Amino acid sequence: MDQRIPFHPILMHFAARYAGYSYREFASDHRKLVESNLRCQEDFELDAVGLISDPYRETAAFGSSVTFPEEGVPRCNDILIRNMEDVHSLKNPDLMKSERTSDRILAGKELRKLADPKVPVIGWIEGPLAECCNLAGVNEVLLKLYMEPDFVRALMDKVMVTAREFAKAQVEAGCEIIGVGDAICSQISEEDYREFVKEHHRELFGFIHNLGAKVKLHICGNIAHLLGELPYSAPDIVDLDWMVDMDQAHQLLGEQTIRCGNLDPVGIIQEKGVEEIGSETLQLCCKEKGRRFILAGGCEITVNTPPSHLRAMREASRAIPSEIQ
Repeated sequence: MDQRIPFHPILMHFAARYAGYSYREFASDHRKLVESNLRCQEDFELDAVGLISDPYRETAAFGSSVTFPEEGVPRCNDILIRNMEDVHSLKNPDLMKSERTSDRILAGKELRKLADPKVPVIGWIEGPLAECCNLAGVNEVLLKLYMEPDFVRALMDKVMVTAREFAKAQVEAGCEIIGVGDAICSQISEEDYREFVKEHHRELFGFIHNLGAKVKLHICGNIAHLLGELPYSAPDIVDLDWMVDMDQAHQLLGEQTIRCGNLDPVGIIQEKGVEEIGSETLQLCCKEKGRRFILAGGCEITVNTPPSHLRAMREASRAIPSEIQ
């Protein structure tokens, strides 16, 4: 049995360029997203493929205007929800009738059809607080946590309906793991996480588990203050950015949680030389020996990262046997 350390960095713009596509093509055409992921999986010997592209799939389905720069992340052009009346009138979308959500579902079906059966397909949804920020604005939502908490709770309840439906559609398409991106949580306090987000994560993750899939929680940035709260919602995998101490994360998340990360995507993976990257990777993998661990960058691999740097990570990781069963 192959005992190498699992290797699955987040690849978006990098994958698009590596396959010869613009970011616009990658984010708007599931066929190009699938081809890009499969090519990277084969060439870098990745242990999973995924559907992540940008945070605005559900946002567009709700009715927001989203545009696609040629070589940049899609942009949301408007704030759809401004007051409680807007929340009450917001309709949960038909995901198969929305171009952007149906495109991701089709990508899941295609990846599951074409990828090696042993390679899991990771679907992707926005977490409840992140989607609230997409619809109502980041600054506005962070302010309303204190000024209008009922607004935030009502909007989170609304977006949770679509989060569950979108997760279910991707599991039915063949995704064995659902990534949940709730990056804004790194910017709120432990107290606010407990009050506004914690129970929603527990409910959402439990729903996904009941579908027979695993959960990969992605909150980029420094989440040291949240680590003690995360086991309550029982994510199977937690992405950890480069500034999070892996020993502390192991202690607080527990033995059963798979930690994914956490080399600095810019300072190490993009900027260091191949030998230094190999050394940093080996050091991290040695430190994680005996623990449940997936090798990756702390966040997305940058578009300007030389492909040889990912190969250096893969090669160095082979020296350490995996404990993931």
